Amino acid sequence: MKKLTLLFVLLAVLLVFTGTVMAQDKPYIAIVSKGFQHQFWQAVRQGAKQAAEDYDVEITYEGPESETQVANQIDMLQTAVDKNPDALVFAALDTQAALPLIEEVDSKGIPIIAFDSGIDSDIPVTTAATDNYVASSYAADKMAELIGYQGKVAAIVQDQTSLTGRKRRDGFLDRIKNSYPEIEIVDVQYGGGDHLKSTDLAKSIIESNPDLDGFFGANEGSAVGIVNAIMELGRDDIATIGFDSGSILLDAIRNGIIDGAITQNPVGIGYRAVEAAVKAIKGEELPEMIDTGFYYYNKRNMDSEILQPLLYK
Repeated sequence: MKKLTLLFVLLAVLLVFTGTVMAQDKPYIAIVSKGFQHQFWQAVRQGAKQAAEDYDVEITYEGPESETQVANQIDMLQTAVDKNPDALVFAALDTQAALPLIEEVDSKGIPIIAFDSGIDSDIPVTTAATDNYVASSYAADKMAELIGYQGKVAAIVQDQTSLTGRKRRDGFLDRIKNSYPEIEIVDVQYGGGDHLKSTDLAKSIIESNPDLDGFFGANEGSAVGIVNAIMELGRDDIATIGFDSGSILLDAIRNGIIDGAITQNPVGIGYRAVEAAVKAIKGEELPEMIDTGFYYYNKRNMDSEILQPLLYK
């Protein structure tokens, strides 16, 4: 009986050891996102998890609670670096703050894949993202159309430190300035992606510019803030275009409170970023950018077969 018990113990230890070895054989990819604050990041995580299953790799997915918490993201990045991953997938809130760690990872020969916001550096082997400049330029075209190619517009942007924030701001502003001379940009404010702060900013802009014709919200939190301000002030006459998705924006568009929004493909971003990391680990060549695309949606087309999978709630 004792011999059987000992045999079972040895088999159990062997199984645990074998499982550990097998787990260690899987490539490990550390993912550090810009946050968990918005539903967008949950959709990105969903795509990353699906890719991890399809390609049989281990991943961790972390991000600060708010997109204003740069220091928290740097701590998470340090933790990821300390784990010595086979590849790092990173969306920088502030490239300059993250650069020392990015350089450290690069010096170890660990491939870095940028996603969403990208990294304002030539270190990443590729970036899986929407072309934010082009997408925001298209938002400017739709805005011009909505207000009859003349009038006053304003914008709330998540930040001016991330590549995403700058590209979305510049794409919208440059197109307005260069293509629509009869449209005046009266204000641009930065809400940190926080819907409460963005609400206060939007209300202040509307109250300071009662003849405002159009509003652009450059991410989910910014756009939700504009929605709140429009509802609180009773100003649904202001043409509004948001960016991203989420239940509040979807409801606002369905109810005619705002006109439309640009949606990315967040699930696709997460999936393609992990897929690129797998290829980088294998030494495969990758393009400088993996464009995951964008769409404009409004009340008329948001229930289409193409758009429904992209409109995360």
